Amino acid sequence: MRFQQIDEEFAVAPQITAGDIAAIAKAGFKSIVCNRPDTEMGAVPHEAIAKAAQAAGLEFRFIPVGGFGGNNPVPEMVGALKEMPRPMLAYCRSGARSANLYMAASQMVR
Repeated sequence: MRFQQIDEEFAVAPQITAGDIAAIAKAGFKSIVCNRPDTEMGAVPHEAIAKAAQAAGLEFRFIPVGGFGGNNPVPEMVGALKEMPRPMLAYCRSGARSANLYMAASQMVR
């Protein structure tokens, strides 16, 4: 599993699977945020990853970015940054949406 460290408390990754959870926990992450809609081609359903994460003692939140519905994910990500333990790993298809969402949300948390 590969990830990109954004700062000391936050990293992003491309699509993960339930099989990656042990490595994520071993790397020291305490929570995971899924930014990839389940309806996107190639997405692993977030429920499977959430179940594995929770079994490993990690917190999990689903904050999809993109897809249909037009909801603004920034306020939800602000909440996640305020409430969830760190370090945190967020993922989407490539990691780019997660990084952009973090940058927008972190400006509102400071």
